[in-house]
Amino acid sequence: MPEIVIPAGSTVGALQIRPQLDALDNRILLCHALGLSRVGLITQSERVLTGEETQRLTALLERRLRGEPIAYIVGQREFFGLPFEVSDAVLIPRPDTELLVELALDRLPAQGRLLDMGTGSGAIAVALAHSRPDAVVTALDLSSAALAVARRNASANGVNITFMASDWFEALGTERYELIVSNPPYIASGDQHLAQGDLRFEPVGALTDHADGLSALRTIVSGAARHLSAGGWLLMEHGYDQAPSVRQLLSDAGYADAQSWRDLAGIERVSGARLS
Repeated sequence: MPEIVIPAGSTVGALQIRPQLDALDNRILLCHALGLSRVGLITQSERVLTGEETQRLTALLERRLRGEPIAYIVGQREFFGLPFEVSDAVLIPRPDTELLVELALDRLPAQGRLLDMGTGSGAIAVALAHSRPDAVVTALDLSSAALAVARRNASANGVNITFMASDWFEALGTERYELIVSNPPYIASGDQHLAQGDLRFEPVGALTDHADGLSALRTIVSGAARHLSAGGWLLMEHGYDQAPSVRQLLSDAGYADAQSWRDLAGIERVSGARLS
């Protein structure tokens, strides 16, 4: 890794571009290190960094050069127009997942009951509860660390969600919902992507099922019927090449109208069906 040296007496303006990182990364890390907004970087461009600020910025830049995701370094990521706390206990919310939220909003009836399975940071559940304050939202996860992050995100965004510690449907009893959504682990064990980019730093148990990539999806499909109201929808995010397999799982389980929807890149990203 190239050594980072910030010259003594450097000004904010002189540090806005570091050759080792792209311009956006530079701006985000500089804002975070100095506690400035984007406008502040412009209006305070002649400000000279203190020794403490220089050390703080150097540490952040070094973390990024080691490949650590920006979201983990600054501890936050925006999703569906809302701010979310993130840490290495949860996946980083991604724009692709906003498709799942949009599809859920289209299918959630007034005062509808909704379940988010494997909530992680709570991004999906919080976005839905924020958009639909009339909805009754429940979110579950096996990880206590993830649930702690999700609860803080719900509180910070002013929404009311019931959080549960559960291994998929285990703790639900006889509860039923008009809509069940999930972004489960769907990367197959040994997939090369697990050793690349941001995924290297994210919780492996939230990324892969340690099997063929479909085992969590099978569990959800097989168990959801016992917890859906008549006509209720099941919507699941999945991998770029898994849509045909997920549609088949849904059809084989007796769901109606199994279909898939494409994200902004044209990839079939979400599949779902309704309980007939």
